[in-house]
Amino acid sequence: MSKNNFDTPILIIFWRRSTSLKIVLDSLRVIAPVQIFLASDGPREGNSLEAEQVAQARLLAEQTIDWPCEITKRYSDSNQGCKYGPANAITWFFSHVEEGIILEDDCLPHPSFFGYCENLLERYRDDQRIWHISGNNFLGDESPSDYSYFFSKFTFIWGWASWRRCWNQYDPEMQSWPLMKNGHLLKEVFASEEEWNYWSKRWDEVSIDHSVTAWAYQWMYACILNGGLAILPKSNLVENIGFGEGGVHTLNQDSPMANIPTQDIGQEIKHPSYILQDRQADHKLFSRVYAESQTPISIPRKFWLKTYFTFMGIAQRASQGIFG
Repeated sequence: MSKNNFDTPILIIFWRRSTSLKIVLDSLRVIAPVQIFLASDGPREGNSLEAEQVAQARLLAEQTIDWPCEITKRYSDSNQGCKYGPANAITWFFSHVEEGIILEDDCLPHPSFFGYCENLLERYRDDQRIWHISGNNFLGDESPSDYSYFFSKFTFIWGWASWRRCWNQYDPEMQSWPLMKNGHLLKEVFASEEEWNYWSKRWDEVSIDHSVTAWAYQWMYACILNGGLAILPKSNLVENIGFGEGGVHTLNQDSPMANIPTQDIGQEIKHPSYILQDRQADHKLFSRVYAESQTPISIPRKFWLKTYFTFMGIAQRASQGIFG
């Protein structure tokens, strides 16, 4: 892979955060991809400040991509939300391409992330066992180190790649979940009762209770339902820089998941000898990412954080003389 020769399509999903979007787009300049898809959700109805922020982000995206590149855009006039906005963008992306890389506006990749994705997209293109290529590693020094990556059931999505053949099985409504849940047909996939209960609750929240608006839980469900494995790198390749102000699900800027440093995975990818889930690594991942590290933010604290950041944004604009 060399500059001006990166042919793998890249989808950038963004909304209103220009600062982090600019950083992510600037990171692409080192490889100068020749095909970029821009997907932007619309502002919420009646929110003039948000409409201005969305318009600024879209203009910035187009101005930042200043190398020879084919740009395809999908800009929504209305707000689709966290469940349908990203999912619809990814469906649109895979209606144009057979395979590609997906980055959101707060996911900052290491330069070696792109060659890693390109290599593995080609290697596993026709392997029905592999569904997801993640750029995330949350194990640090505890990560398996014999090879450049390992196989997992966890589909971390802060920078990832996949194929149309897999995304075609995605269902945002998870219509088959009630049958799977009542029949305990997926329970054996999980290592413990705690883990099964955790994911059952998450899938209930997005498909039955509708108390959580998200799209990525459904993607993990689709992969598990179809026996698909995810690939995780031995070192973290994508840093989430979106915790705190402007975040939707990443309000807690003190989270141990925020701003995890990235490392070079190397030019030569060392492939595992066998395609098998690393159950020991997955057990550690569940304990670190879901059971321990992700202490939920209480409803009052979440409300306070959103109110605080909204107030700070208004105050900043007022200090700049934008309001009369």
